[in-house]
Amino acid sequence: MLETKWIRWSYYIALVMLILALPGLILFGACSTLPSKVEAKAAIVDQLYDLQPNEAFIVQITQYLEDYGFKVDLYQGKDVTVDFYRKLPTREYQLIIFRVHSGLLVGIDQVTNKTWLFTSEPYSQTKYVSEQLTDQVTQAAINNYAPLVFAINAKFITESMEGTFKDTAIIMMGCSCFHFSDLAEAFVQKGASTYIAWDHSVLLGYVDEATVALVEKLCSEDLTIGEAVARTMKEKGQDPTYGSVLKYYPPASAQKTLKQLIK
Repeated sequence: MLETKWIRWSYYIALVMLILALPGLILFGACSTLPSKVEAKAAIVDQLYDLQPNEAFIVQITQYLEDYGFKVDLYQGKDVTVDFYRKLPTREYQLIIFRVHSGLLVGIDQVTNKTWLFTSEPYSQTKYVSEQLTDQVTQAAINNYAPLVFAINAKFITESMEGTFKDTAIIMMGCSCFHFSDLAEAFVQKGASTYIAWDHSVLLGYVDEATVALVEKLCSEDLTIGEAVARTMKEKGQDPTYGSVLKYYPPASAQKTLKQLIK
């Protein structure tokens, strides 16, 4: 009889313990460890797509970004207009990679300290008249045989872009986008947390490969900006023709990872 009561009490105790444990088990089962990867949006602006496409570049960059946790939007060729640039901050991207042709404005006697980002929008004297008159937009061409398109500068970024960037990281692949500091300062003034670009002209094949290496180090290896830039330069070297090197701004961003910068 004593043994029967002991068995019954043991059963009750086990049942109560199981009931008490169930909420905790359910709660534990419904939760998962927070991912170490960020959940944010990134954009690839491929203005060069119509003239010099590189599908392998897009695929590889997209893979690194998605593995890191980004939702990736791709804008190519004719998507890249003056109004596209104007509204870009309102799209709330945390990272933007510009595969965009760029150049320095050549004056009568010398190169001025203005850097221009190309669009794919055909140039017209009767369009964006206010921006043209206030020296924010101009005509540009890749070479003497290419059609004229619109291009924007730092003044357009600070005065005509709508809204502000939300600690956005900017990777600029164009030529001489850090020859002067105008674009770097404009993007940071507009809310970017870091700006990474080359200081002189670059060959497209070189810059495509170097950018893939840079994004891999920022995303897959989770290096700081300073470490990622230094290791990319060590691995890829300077541009083989122009000797260009990769630089970043502001200096304080060197000590932070991509995740820390875009939080």
